[in-house]
Amino acid sequence: MTEERERESSAEKVRIAQVSCGTIYGNVQREIERAAEAVGAEIVIPEVDLDYVEAKKKDFGYDFEDSIGLSVALARGYAIVEGLCDADAVFIATCHKCPRGAVIRTEIRRLIQAKNLPVVMYPFSERTKAGELLTRMEALVTIVKRRWILEREKQEGITAGIDSGSTTTKAAIMQDNEVIAAYWTHTREVVPTAEKVFAKVLELAHMKREDIEALGVTGYGRFAVGKHFNAELIQEELTVNSKAAMFLAGIMKGEAMIIDIGGMDNKIITANDGIPDNFTMGGICAGASGRFLELTARRMGVDVVQLGKLALEGDPTKIKMDSYCVVFGIQDLVSALSAGARKEDVAAAACYSVVEQVKEQLMQEIEVRKPAIEVGGTSLVAGVPKAMRDVLGFDVIVPPHSQYIGAIGGALLASSFRK
Repeated sequence: MTEERERESSAEKVRIAQVSCGTIYGNVQREIERAAEAVGAEIVIPEVDLDYVEAKKKDFGYDFEDSIGLSVALARGYAIVEGLCDADAVFIATCHKCPRGAVIRTEIRRLIQAKNLPVVMYPFSERTKAGELLTRMEALVTIVKRRWILEREKQEGITAGIDSGSTTTKAAIMQDNEVIAAYWTHTREVVPTAEKVFAKVLELAHMKREDIEALGVTGYGRFAVGKHFNAELIQEELTVNSKAAMFLAGIMKGEAMIIDIGGMDNKIITANDGIPDNFTMGGICAGASGRFLELTARRMGVDVVQLGKLALEGDPTKIKMDSYCVVFGIQDLVSALSAGARKEDVAAAACYSVVEQVKEQLMQEIEVRKPAIEVGGTSLVAGVPKAMRDVLGFDVIVPPHSQYIGAIGGALLASSFRK
């Protein structure tokens, strides 16, 4: 057994260093600790004294005189960077209402990433619950304990993947580094839907279940589906999607940024050699998700793919749309259509609205990198990648099979568990 596998099988907990301000209010700290415990990790708080805090405030060049919490958070971040705290990964959290906290998160994240420690940033609210943090914590544990899986660069044998997502369920079969079949349907009951897509993808591949040498499962329903199928790999979507995105884009080495605008939430991941070093997910409102595009398409009497094609011919600047709320956004859309606006312009405005929200809400939490790889179902809505290219100011890669990213990643990584 390799050293990496020994680390995974050991009872040793992953040490996640916490850099934060204000988490003692509203019982947020307890929720953070509960999430870490649930994934076999422990939260450690870097120890700093007042002299160290004062020194680091001077190094940083800004004095948070009215916030000892931010000052201490800054010092704790520096303590991790300078090796004064034994940590495997880092969780950075400040209140979502605090702009100075955002500055701290960004600066400390930059310094920590330079030390090759995986990091996630989270702007919390007083209502933050452990369930909202589980995927983030699980991803940190995966990167630390299962790095040997993420280092895989090619698929071998015959393996399958199932992505049990919030709005759709996908399945894919790979054979000797090629995708030979893929299928999706809308998610209803989690396990029966997974059974349906798996049966269909086997049919498309002209295979039987016993032909599959290993199965990888990811997505919101991964635990129920993984248990049902007795899957060899059950893994959160952040690490699975980043690996699959770079694989499908043909970029297995170097840095990349993965953008996944989903049906209900969004993910942006920065990765190096296919292994995430920072990620963020979520959003303030469904106005920044594929759900808004579906509602827009329905109101316009077209399907969402047609919406994307219309957007290519439209001018988004001709339509005023709300930047955050799905409800107000639809109201703006209805008003524009009632006033005689062109469908093309409305479609373009809808795509740009989603992309601009993703940039405002999530991209401040990560280091914007080239190349950018866009995946997920919305990557096939042509107006969305176009809007992303315009907003970022550089090209965006949409790889083949981009809508099956989780299922293909599951099949790719499950190759490490072939019988």
